[in-house]
Amino acid sequence: MISRTSIAGWYRNRFVWVAVILLAVSGTAVVLANAGGSEADPVDLKAQITARMRTVLEQSDPTAHQHHEHHPATSHTPEGGKAPVVCGVHVYGFEPANATVLAEVKTVYGFHLCGVAEQKRPWDWAVKLAGPLIMDLSTDPPGIQVVEATAEVRFIDRLREMFPDPYEEQATKEALSESEMADLRRRYDAAAGL
Repeated sequence: MISRTSIAGWYRNRFVWVAVILLAVSGTAVVLANAGGSEADPVDLKAQITARMRTVLEQSDPTAHQHHEHHPATSHTPEGGKAPVVCGVHVYGFEPANATVLAEVKTVYGFHLCGVAEQKRPWDWAVKLAGPLIMDLSTDPPGIQVVEATAEVRFIDRLREMFPDPYEEQATKEALSESEMADLRRRYDAAAGL
């Protein structure tokens, strides 16, 4: 004979199992819906662009950044190799603005701050390259164009010539955020062996 306690326990356990099954089914549906989507999360796309921009800058020779310095832009390690370049970047925006995946992005507008990480050379004494830039991702290797003043054109005028209106204002004010700068300094110190 079945007691009332065992019937009540069976009902209670049945509701628990139904709840577990419903949670499992709904979780699977969410995973499948996200896996099948064709559009990238805008935050994820911006992170991918940031990573690509940083990689391009760090792998290119600093002279490709079009900076014309009085000191050498490349330095060498004691072993005779080139010292690594460590960059922090901030993306203002990209074109086409409706791109949903990295492969669709042709032009990136942003800021870069790079340091040549010679061994045991502190950040404050490092050779640095910095400023607003435009990166052309449609070429191989990507093109890098920085804003530079000339004898005939002031920096701000050159910036306004190069940057579209939506990014022009950011380029006159923004650089790296505190977290971006902290990440850059951490990576630089590691590369310089500090």
